[in-house]
Amino acid sequence: MKSFDVAIAGGGIIGASIALDLAQAGLKVAVFDRNEPGREASWASAGILSPAPESPAMISTVPLAKASMDLYPALVANVEEISGEKVGFRPKGTIDVFFAKDAVSDLSTLIALHHGMGLKAEPLRPEDARELEPSLSPELEAAALRPDEASIDNRAFMRAMLNAAKKSGVEIFAGTRVTGIVQEGGRCTGLKLVNETISAKWTVIAAGSFCADIEGVREFAPVRPAKGQMVSLRADGLKIEHVIWGEKIYIVPRNDGRILAGATVEYIGFDKQVTAGGIEKILSAAIEVIPEFADARVEETWAGLRPDSPDHLPIIGPTDIDGLVIATGHFRSGVLLTPITARLIRQWITERSVGFDWERLSPMRFIEARRETTA
Repeated sequence: MKSFDVAIAGGGIIGASIALDLAQAGLKVAVFDRNEPGREASWASAGILSPAPESPAMISTVPLAKASMDLYPALVANVEEISGEKVGFRPKGTIDVFFAKDAVSDLSTLIALHHGMGLKAEPLRPEDARELEPSLSPELEAAALRPDEASIDNRAFMRAMLNAAKKSGVEIFAGTRVTGIVQEGGRCTGLKLVNETISAKWTVIAAGSFCADIEGVREFAPVRPAKGQMVSLRADGLKIEHVIWGEKIYIVPRNDGRILAGATVEYIGFDKQVTAGGIEKILSAAIEVIPEFADARVEETWAGLRPDSPDHLPIIGPTDIDGLVIATGHFRSGVLLTPITARLIRQWITERSVGFDWERLSPMRFIEARRETTA
């Protein structure tokens, strides 16, 4: 029987970053992934690094997101140094764009909300926004600059993270499906695979949208897949520096000249098919923001499945089964929350305490909620 200090189910950016952090703390770590590590949500992401909430439900995660953003430069430096690979980190900020008739009112609301949450946001006149990004549509009514935000090439980051983890001693098992957890005497003692059992002092479930399929885990991680479709464009002579965020679209430039666009969220199970309707929605919104996209080449289209929890908040922390820890439910913020998630899990496993109030993120909240409804 293979034995480790920590066995991690899931080899995406969350699982791999936890593995690297723990290995650098001196633990013997193994990662088990049902397919090729890093080829699910981590591969499909846009790599936007923004602590700003996308909806009222996400406002409570802003302190967590800000803490994670603060850790990013050091994590990038660490991964690039160990792996010898660049990860496409672009700390160039985000520009919000507004086209509706009430754009000025929407801009004022955005600025006030961001300042109220301790986030930087500066109003821009349309002509100032087009000076920063000349390709923006002349129909632009208002804009804002969020200077502290960034993006990262998530595919390059994922490859480098896995490489850094391996070089740090992490054993990675691809094509190895985790079917359940092992329990003995009220403690989790490892993972069940299809044909063998893995022994571990600590077990971390970080399998994204697939966590709920692991026997013994669903009650702590009742996640479901949220499908998102993406398009990669390339246009000769078109250069974009910032992430562009609109009401119906986000646009993310890469260092190699690719420009990613996306926006869709669908709850239709584990379907990853790219649809004509989804791509049409993305392209029409992208062209409205940057008209030159009408002549751009479509290099690639894809869809990914992001793990969403019932309350749309991440699920991070220990369960009431000793030795079992959960790290999933990051929804559209998995890449953003990678550094803080890895740090919290490492702190808990090595010190049994953490430097952040994570009670709201506890896996136990779903069990407690069910108890209250049946009481």
